[in-house]
Amino acid sequence: MARAIDWAGIYPAALTMFDATGRLDEDATAAHLDRLIADGAHGVVVAGTSGEFVTLDEAERRRIIEVGVAAARGRVPVIAGTGWASTRATIALTELAAAAGAAGAIVILPYYLRPTEAEVMAHFREVGRASPIPVMIYNNPANSGAPPLSAPRIRELYEAGLAHAVKSTFPTVHEVQELRAEIDDGFRVFYGSFQAPLEGMAGGAHGWTSGILNVATADAVALWNAMAASNLDLARTIWRRILPLKLLYTRGQLGPVGDLATYRAILRLRGFDGGHCRAPLLDLTADQVALLRSILVPLALVPAD
Repeated sequence: MARAIDWAGIYPAALTMFDATGRLDEDATAAHLDRLIADGAHGVVVAGTSGEFVTLDEAERRRIIEVGVAAARGRVPVIAGTGWASTRATIALTELAAAAGAAGAIVILPYYLRPTEAEVMAHFREVGRASPIPVMIYNNPANSGAPPLSAPRIRELYEAGLAHAVKSTFPTVHEVQELRAEIDDGFRVFYGSFQAPLEGMAGGAHGWTSGILNVATADAVALWNAMAASNLDLARTIWRRILPLKLLYTRGQLGPVGDLATYRAILRLRGFDGGHCRAPLLDLTADQVALLRSILVPLALVPAD
């Protein structure tokens, strides 16, 4: 039987901070994590997609997990991104994350080599058997190039005690509803996109984890609380405060720019250290930052001065 976990609520997929030369900035990363927790985050995810894990070498990934656990200081669970394309490397990093004090591991579908569903299942069986900590499946086929795991396949892993949660990263929410119908409440289902979190929560998601939460934590917690209280009118009002941040990306209001660069620029406009993207990702240009400011100042999403 799977071990019981109680993860629930708002879990920002935290940015990893780099300096202008691309070096890991541990102090800025720790300060950002501390701010997310102070803003009410119920947990944090480190070294995930929004943490640019694919640009980190093995030592950096280990270090950022250690930094995350230290910054959290036991206040909230830290879920560490430990997935690699290789099963062996995934197991090794998961064991290291457990030794560092992470509460769980989020494991991306084995990526790039386009494995079959049978190979994906074999990967998670091996990782689950070896993991000292609960495993969250990062069901993100768009970024990984692997087939998504369906609710029945995920239930197989859960009932075997090999998976304990999922981040369901799809623009739609029916996957959340299917998972909740298929699997008992001991398995934690997190909505993992920024497209429709209100609907995901209404569909039964135990929580929300996304990169947008780097710049919307407090409102997201308020949204979570409103939905928990079945106050749909209030939830809609709160979501309308977050929606403009989503539209920056989905409507291409700043041009062809990445969402992570946008979040970093928003943090800087708020007076915080947003760090820099690591190449090949690029930060916003000065003109794009000026446009961003002109969009968000009237909405009171960044200060006027």
